[in-house]
Amino acid sequence: MDISSRLLIFLDVVERGSFASAAQLRNIDRSVISKQMTKLEDELGVRLMNRTTRSFSLTSAGAEMVKKAQELRLLLNDTQRIAQNYHTEPKGLLKIASSTVVGRRYVQPVLNAFQKRFPHVEVELRLEDRLVDVISEGFDLAFRVGEPKDSSLIARKIARNRLLILASPSFLQNHGTPTTIEELSQLPAATYASDALRFTSITYLDEHDVEQQVAVKSIFRTNDGDSLLESVLSGTCYIVVPAFLVGKEIQQGLLQPLLTDVKLVDYAAMYALYPHRDLPVRTRLFLDAFRDYIGEGTPIWETQIPGFESMYGFQPPKPRLTF
Repeated sequence: MDISSRLLIFLDVVERGSFASAAQLRNIDRSVISKQMTKLEDELGVRLMNRTTRSFSLTSAGAEMVKKAQELRLLLNDTQRIAQNYHTEPKGLLKIASSTVVGRRYVQPVLNAFQKRFPHVEVELRLEDRLVDVISEGFDLAFRVGEPKDSSLIARKIARNRLLILASPSFLQNHGTPTTIEELSQLPAATYASDALRFTSITYLDEHDVEQQVAVKSIFRTNDGDSLLESVLSGTCYIVVPAFLVGKEIQQGLLQPLLTDVKLVDYAAMYALYPHRDLPVRTRLFLDAFRDYIGEGTPIWETQIPGFESMYGFQPPKPRLTF
């Protein structure tokens, strides 16, 4: 192992916060990380870290080396990306991060077809609702629902994210069908809740198109979209949900849209995030395939909801005039 490889391991240790986390990331033993850090300090002739049995702190030299290691990683990534763009046949590792529901329902089908088309491309798909660090964890592409907050990443909008209100026939039989948003707010609801986001109210436009909010009475909270849907299907509660979470449940009569005349405010859109504008061939081809699968204008999930184009105050974009 050369000094550049050890510098990148050093950067992993610093960014992940521990030797154990860096070892887990690289799928090697913790003792290997420790030995390589000792060799790196010997080669450089300076101490980079002050270590204890449970933690470490950077020396001033270590802080400088972190900057150099970051520059080295960018240089190596750029070099590799340029070289890969000369391949006529895409190959290598494509590392993708996505939320669980989006990954299972929309990323996985595209990946299946993509690897049949390009068998020399390896794929690592990470499904979790945690916001991964795209750059430090080495992801080529990440799919997220919500406005991007990391200005160091390139963000490309994939699709809008309209909401709808759903309940099962058994729920409506037990609780009655609400006729106003105020009546709905008194009924039991299932809501999304995670460390980063908690859904606590419904945002809508009143008759004057002024934004209003009404609190929901949440009796079930989870960070898993499929669990939310199962709770609603059980008949215990209703849900305000992004359309991408709904499959054929409405077509099959298992769920029914409520208060479709209410003007719901769209939730944040779905985005693709990536570290550089100059994408490797394999990443660019997959992103193009994913966008084609989702659809331009009307996303694929909206086509499974009968009459959705006229629900919840939706106004389709006006066509552009060309001269």
